[in-house]
This record gives sequence, C-alpha cells and structure tokens, in this order.
Amino acid sequence: MITHLRIDNRLIHGQVAVVWMNSIGAKAIIVVNDDVAADPIQKMALPLAARGNKVLVFSVDELIQYTKDNPDETLFVICKFPSDALRVLESGVEVAHVNVGNAAPVGGTKYKMVTKSIAATVEDAEIYRKIAELRGGKLTSRMIPTNEEVDFLKVLSNAGL
Repeated sequence: MITHLRIDNRLIHGQVAVVWMNSIGAKAIIVVNDDVAADPIQKMALPLAARGNKVLVFSVDELIQYTKDNPDETLFVICKFPSDALRVLESGVEVAHVNVGNAAPVGGTKYKMVTKSIAATVEDAEIYRKIAELRGGKLTSRMIPTNEEVDFLKVLSNAGL
C-alpha cells in the first residue's frame, strides 16, 4: 500500500529526503513519472539528492506492478505531476494519503501561483479535482509534516481556478 503519495515536480530535495522520510517510515523513496523513468541521467542523479535513502524510479505502470508484488511494504511515492498521481489512483492502487507538495511553474504554460510554492494551470486544477473526487472530495497540501494541512480545493478556488 502507498502510505503517502506526494505530488512534487521537484522530486527529491531536502524536505523529502529528510523530513518526509522520517515521518513516513518508508524504506525507499519511489519517484513516479514515465519520462523520468526512461531517462538514465535522471535515474542516476536522483539517488544523489536522497541523502543516503534508497531511491526507486518507476513509470506509472511499473509502480502499479510494484504495489501488487509488495503489498505489505510501506511506500512513499513522489509523483512529478498531478497527471501521474491521477493515473495511479485510477488504477485502484490503495493510497492512504495524497499531499500536494510543490509545483514549480512549467515554462510555456498559462499558470497561476496558487501558493508561494505551487503553480497550477486550468488543466492542472481539473486533474486536482478529479484526484479529490477519487479521495472522497478531499485533497490537502502541506510542505512538511509538522505544517497544518490546507484544503487544496479551496486554495484553487481562491486563486480563480
């Protein structure tokens, strides 16, 4: 089961490698994105940012298979984009918690900064709402485990998305 799924296009950084890993108690960070999984340079570089933590880099389909093969493992998954997270959730994989972490602006898109660290487009907002629908209408955001959870749908709405 995926204990914690974080949407964060920065993938692995200090908050993830230290704070979230300690909070979740997972044995590895699993980065999920089809393009990253197909890129040997990123697959080599990501473990360097993990501060000694084990790193697995999977496509969405590889993650789905991994969860089937390792049902008792505590999994901490970082999806690069909300679209990756939606595909995981639509597959029926059990996910205890979904958190919108960081979303740096993507060049060439019409994004709005909805928080100081999360950019979203109209298309992203639609995907976040679909994720929330699959989660009983709830989707939260927080930077680190000690921060208070924020209703991310309200954040989107307040930003006009």
